[in-house]
Amino acid sequence: MNNTLTGLPQLELFFTTLSRNMTASEIAALFFLFSALLRSSLVLSQGLQRGFYDSNCPDAEDIVRSTVKKYYNNDATIAPGLLRLHFHDCFVQGCDASVLISGASSERTAPQNFGLRGFEVIDDAKSQLEATCPGVVSCADILALAARDSVDLTGGPSWSVPLGRRDGRISSAADAKALPSPADPVSVQRQKFADQGLSDHDLVTLVGAHTIGQTDCALFRYRLFNFTATGNADPTISPAFLPQLRALCPPNGDPSRRVALDKDSTGTFDASFFKNVRDGNAVLESDQRLWSDDATQGLVQKYAGNVRGLFGLRFAYDFPKAMVSMSSVAVKTGRQGEIRRKCSRVN
Repeated sequence: MNNTLTGLPQLELFFTTLSRNMTASEIAALFFLFSALLRSSLVLSQGLQRGFYDSNCPDAEDIVRSTVKKYYNNDATIAPGLLRLHFHDCFVQGCDASVLISGASSERTAPQNFGLRGFEVIDDAKSQLEATCPGVVSCADILALAARDSVDLTGGPSWSVPLGRRDGRISSAADAKALPSPADPVSVQRQKFADQGLSDHDLVTLVGAHTIGQTDCALFRYRLFNFTATGNADPTISPAFLPQLRALCPPNGDPSRRVALDKDSTGTFDASFFKNVRDGNAVLESDQRLWSDDATQGLVQKYAGNVRGLFGLRFAYDFPKAMVSMSSVAVKTGRQGEIRRKCSRVN
């Protein structure tokens, strides 16, 4: 697999240095140029390619984007839902839309997948695509495109999505154990990413998607009360942040209450999430642990120290690369798998 952006590390350094003495509007213009170069430079093998549907379904990407935008305009929280849906798909059986299959023991019934959202968006886009070019666009590609569009709509970077994935025919709840857990120590997180062929760098960068995410009180309230079995909270939580979390999630409060994972810029895709991790303001234990581990702390610091403007140029440069790597995990191409007519069931 080759997802190298030739020459862009030098451009990133040049742009970052140049932006130090620029106004906010000048930084925005600079980022627009940077994004254009990024979109034109992503290259990938593994049987995927840019413009895969140009000849047999040229409106495919526009249809997916307009569908995502329609739902986003009605409820902006659908963006992190779609991003998470793609992530959960890729970590189980590869990026083959197996998470979309319905059934008594399918992936989407696994405890790790409770709360997944966005199925109706994918189904809507698929229905439109089947009416326009039947049997051509896979559900797996729709997921990858919807994740990219969700980042873009929330103010993050955009990128060219290599396409050509085919849909899998197997979906088992038992396989969802491959997914990272909010309580995983960094060593376990690193191993789960390595099992997918992803690096420590990919791990930290992709966790940055939590900048637009939310979670339930049930998944972190244990950090706030009696964390050490002596009545104390998790000592890595900032003393200033702890009362805020306790007010949102009291001991007998609603366990399903939703809490933003990035307290400083909820709903905006930027690098402020990493500043929160550095400062002890991460909501999930697994996120906060990235700061205390030697393998991940350095990159958190780099992202946290480069938040100027809409979001740090370094994070904006790295995130699309990491997404292309993740969305290429164990893909099915050529004669493998199928093109489902409905995303919720195999043909």
